[in-house]
Amino acid sequence: MTRATHRSAEEIGRTELGPRPLPQLGEPRTGRAPAVVDTVLDNGLRVIAARHGVVPMVELRLRIPFAGEDPKHPARAELLAETLLTGTERRNRVQMDTDLAAVGADLSSVVDPERLSITGDALATGLDTLLDVLADALTGAVYRDEEIEGERARLVERITVARSQPRMIAREELQRHRYGDHPFVREVPVAEDVAAVTAEEVRTLHRESVLPRGSVLVLVGDIDPDQAVAAVARNLADWQSEDSARELPSLPAVQGGDVRLVHRPGAVQSQLRFSAQALPRTDPQYPALQVANLVFGGYFSSRLVENIREDKGYTYGAHSSFEFTRGNGTVLVDADTASEVTAAALLETRYELARLALVPPTESEVESARQYAIGSLLTSTASQAGMASTLAALATAGLAQDWLVSHPERLRAVTVEQVAEAASLFAPTSFTGVVVGDADKLADQLRLLGGVVLP
Repeated sequence: MTRATHRSAEEIGRTELGPRPLPQLGEPRTGRAPAVVDTVLDNGLRVIAARHGVVPMVELRLRIPFAGEDPKHPARAELLAETLLTGTERRNRVQMDTDLAAVGADLSSVVDPERLSITGDALATGLDTLLDVLADALTGAVYRDEEIEGERARLVERITVARSQPRMIAREELQRHRYGDHPFVREVPVAEDVAAVTAEEVRTLHRESVLPRGSVLVLVGDIDPDQAVAAVARNLADWQSEDSARELPSLPAVQGGDVRLVHRPGAVQSQLRFSAQALPRTDPQYPALQVANLVFGGYFSSRLVENIREDKGYTYGAHSSFEFTRGNGTVLVDADTASEVTAAALLETRYELARLALVPPTESEVESARQYAIGSLLTSTASQAGMASTLAALATAGLAQDWLVSHPERLRAVTVEQVAEAASLFAPTSFTGVVVGDADKLADQLRLLGGVVLP
């Protein structure tokens, strides 16, 4: 009986003459622009239809600006999103699901402080049915009392559980710390507010806020773009209003300053959440800032991950990313650590921020981050679903498809000097944030570290 030999990765990577040379990276493929129609219908709805891929499917993304100033708005909006697709004057919940299933389709809706989002897909031959069910919900959703009552009870239970989770607590505390009482802060409604929402309030919100003017509908798939736009115009002809969907008010700039310690009694882990003002995607300096962010903490080979994960073992994962709203961008840094190394992790994070701002990234670091950024963009838009979500995100940011096509070239043109200049935005003094953990365990060390407001 013979046994298969096993060689380790180190053994495979070496020969008798020494390490095997690594092959050079190939040039990334240039993205090809899909055939796209981008137009605004008579009712004010912007429609983007793109032919992409050969899979006989179509992806749908509808984004309706859905901001509200009333503190009770998030509760009503959340319940609306949960029940929008549960029945209309023409169809009950079962009939909606049956009609969608007949063409391999699916629809779902979610809401956040900025917008109501409806996501769906179907066989390309079933586009008319998908649009008909969507139009039925947009113009004829009835929000039956029994549906509202059932979803309301389930939603209260889910919110209660969610609000006990450390990551949720950290996110809410960071939002309040950054933006005070701005509507953007109200990402998760209060359970008591949800429990008090009536079916009539949800119906009123639909009439006043589910509006086509200012909204964006994206269709991507094995479709003819002109015919797809015509299908949208035909099926959504009755979705009309002279009013415009409500955009989120502009966010105030994030001001750097002290970090605030939020007491969470008995916690064995701490959540570190930091933020600074960044740039919108439309800014000419954004490509350089994108590369700088990757060098700092935006992917696994970044400085922050190498320091507090690989070298010191303070956290399983650390990450730096952008958060975009219309005309605005911020950078977020997050890590979860054990209580005993929280202060040390904060110190090292500040050190890496300062190092990026003061010690320019090397040519090798810039090139690795550049290739990752280009490759990630091409990969994320290779599928129909990825392309649909990307086009929808760009459209809501005020960008067209040509930005997507030309962005890889902008990244290729970024110089080390431009990245170094953009990296100045990562100065520690630009950041603020929160640390959520047990103050009884953390206060003494954080007091010695400084720059932390204790409870």
